[in-house]
Parts: sequence; structure tokens; C-alpha cells
Amino acid sequence: MSHPLIIQGGMGAAVSNWVLAGEVSRQGQLGVVSGVAMDIIFARRLQEGDKGGHMRRALAAFPFQDAAAKILKKYFREDGLTAQGRYMNVPMHSVNSSKELIELTVAANFAEVYLAKEGHSGKVGINLLEKIQLPNLASLYGAMLAGVDYVIMGAGIPREIPGILDRFSENLKGDMRLNVEGALKDESFHVSLDPKELFGGGLPSLKRPDFLAIVSSNVLATTMIKKSTGKVDGLVVEYPIAGGHNAPPRGGITLDDSGEPVYGEKDFIDLEKLRSLEVPFWLAGAFGEAHKLKEAIKKGAAGVQLGTAFAFCKESGLDEKLKKAILSFGKFEVKTDIFASPTGFPFKVLKVLGTLSEASEYAARPRICNLGYLRTLFRKDDGTVGYRCPAEPVKSYIEKGGREEDTEGRKCLCNGLLANIGHATQYMNGYFEKPLVTAGSCFATVKEFLRNGNCSFSAKEIIEYVLGDLKTVEQE
Repeated sequence: MSHPLIIQGGMGAAVSNWVLAGEVSRQGQLGVVSGVAMDIIFARRLQEGDKGGHMRRALAAFPFQDAAAKILKKYFREDGLTAQGRYMNVPMHSVNSSKELIELTVAANFAEVYLAKEGHSGKVGINLLEKIQLPNLASLYGAMLAGVDYVIMGAGIPREIPGILDRFSENLKGDMRLNVEGALKDESFHVSLDPKELFGGGLPSLKRPDFLAIVSSNVLATTMIKKSTGKVDGLVVEYPIAGGHNAPPRGGITLDDSGEPVYGEKDFIDLEKLRSLEVPFWLAGAFGEAHKLKEAIKKGAAGVQLGTAFAFCKESGLDEKLKKAILSFGKFEVKTDIFASPTGFPFKVLKVLGTLSEASEYAARPRICNLGYLRTLFRKDDGTVGYRCPAEPVKSYIEKGGREEDTEGRKCLCNGLLANIGHATQYMNGYFEKPLVTAGSCFATVKEFLRNGNCSFSAKEIIEYVLGDLKTVEQE
């Protein structure tokens, strides 16, 4: 399979949705959907009335119609929500997730990939986070049912995923070891998904997608290539100025005068060593300018991965009012916040009025953990698995064995990212969840597309700009 020059980055939750991924793929590059929290996003789209009928069209193509019918019956509301933001709850994933939740997760990821691939022959990928382990098996199988071409994963060390893709391609049981804090040396915790057990007979034949690992160091790159359970088909090399989560600086965190972590030479991959691994790689982090693609290719890269510009284009899933407000403001300030993410990883935050980037909005939000994707798994005294998040109520977190200092400044990314795409929850007291927008440090390059009075831009314009004066989109 020939590889693309441009990978459109996976931006959760559903900023890189099926519309954006499909358009990028039609332009001959790799469109990527985010699989993060797709179960709840899919359920909320159905509850809102499924404008355009897209979710129902995808469900009609789902190979297991009994499961599809149950999902429609439970979540679809033809007249939409009775009150804005008042959604039916979707259960949190656990080590013992119900069959109903697994089916929803499989179907939701199937639908997102199916719609992204609809009507063209381009390639489509899915981006998932190793950190969010519990839904990943169902997400992967659902994407593969829809014929996903690439799986791209980071936010951890996803060594087991290549082997799981091998097994799922034969409709065999996939098993994944869980990262559980406090587990004893002789203990291991697992989740599994057996397609035959879940859906019975009549399973369709599946292809094995290419697997790309997101790495930020030579050690991690080598580990992924040499110690994974199956073939790693390529690497995405992410630099610290990329949006979303970043790897922490190697050797400990030192802050500059503005409170941001300082990255040094050790935090940048040696590309010469990387080339010796003999797999294609793409460079990510401020590679959204025309000359950057040529620069990357000269360094031996297969191409580049871009996120920030795509996040604010017409086709992205970012809420239209929020997108318009950001682009029309004209002043862009991005900070690498070492406290914001419950994961403990540094996280890029774009300062936007009325969002959780403001201290007053953060202070006004009642602490609650009701989605649970970024919870940490820990071993309870009785040997079972517990779940805690430093963004949950402080008292609850401490009672579960967490440290109070770890709760300082933590923001609920789960709810913030859903608010980014127009799916904010409203509570009984009237409080609406606020957005929390992320962007790369190169956000100012978005201005390039807003010249001559333009107030919006398309994915096609980004691709044409980045390809620059390259004569073809195929590598020579």
C-alpha cells in the first residue's frame, strides 16, 4: 500500500470527525477519525435527532442488525432532546463492561469509519489513545468492520495493539493487558473481546490495517519496532509543540517564566537513528507550512502529520459558534499546561473567552467525573480494580488512595472536549459544561488561511497549501 504525504491528525473528541476525514481522503491524503469517546458521541447524535440521517444510514450497513436495532431503540429520538444538553447517560467503561456497551462502542466506531469512507476510494485511518485502554478493543474491531486502512496510536506504549490487529483480522479473540497502579509483581489484569462470543456466527472477513505508532523519543521508537506483538508499519514522530497531549520533558520538568515546561535537545528525536529502523515515518508538530513538507522529505520522512489547521477548517467537528469566535478574535495564545490534563501529561490549551482556559470558569465548574475515559485504574485492597481521576471531587479522589496535590488545576477533559463539538452536558442546576480548546504552538499559522477578508477555509485549501510546489502528491 502506498503511503500518503499528509496525515490529517486525529483530534478528539470528534474534532477530526467523519466529515473532515472523508474530505481529506477525497483529496488523496490520509483522513483520520478520532475514536475517542465515540460511544457517547454516537449516542448523543442519535438523541439529538440524527440530522441528515447519517448515523442511521451507517447503522443500516452495520453487519449485526440485532445490535443496531437495540441501539436505535434506546438512543434515537426523532424529535431530538427535550432540553438542550439533557442527555441519557451512557455507562462508563470498566473491566467488566456490559455487552450492550461493547456493542455500542463497536457500532459507533464502525459508523464513523464507514461514513468517512463513503463515496470514494481514498484511505481512512482511526486515532486512539493507549491511555484510554478500556474501550480500545471494541473501537478497533468496529473500525476494522468498516474497513479502516490505518490505526494510529500514542499516549503510551501500545506494544500489544499490532498483535491484536492480527487476531481481529481473523475474527479471533483479542486480549489486552491493563495498566493498573499498585498491581503486585505476580498480578496481571486484562480485558478481552471475542467477536464470535459477542456477535455469534456469520462474521465478515476483515483486512488487517497498517499500524502507525506515535513516538516522541528514539527509545520509544525502537521499543515499538522491536518489541511489539506484531508488525509496526510506520511511526509518527511528534515534537513538543504539537497540539493536545505532549510527552513530558526527559529528565524531569523545569518551568520557564510563564509556567510552561522547558524542552531540550534530549526531547527531539535523532532522525538518523530513526531511519536505521527502516520503517516509514511522518513528522508532526508545526509542519503546516508549505516548505515544511519538502523539509521533512529531505530528512527521510514519508511526509507530515497536521492537526491544528485542520481543527479549525470548515469540515472539522469543532462547534461552529466556537470556531467562528476563535477565528474572528485574531489573537491566539497557546499555553502548555502541566496541570490541565488528568493524565499528568502536559496539554496544550488555547486561551478562549468563556472556556475552561479561564481561571474564573474553571473555579465555577462543579467537580464531577461522569464520563470516565481518563480515569486511572488502580488495585484496591481486596485485589479488584478501582477507578479514580484527579479531576473528580477531591474528597472522593483521596478516599480512593489518590494524593491531594495531584488534583491541583486538573480539568475535566472528557466534558470539555465534548463541549468543544457542541455536545455539552447541562445539569439539573442549570450549569452547562464549558469547552476546553487545544491547539499546537503553531496556531498563528492558521492566519495564513484568513487573508483577504476570508473568515473560514477548507481542508482542500490546507492540503493545496502544504503540498506547495510539489509536482505530485506521490513520493518519487
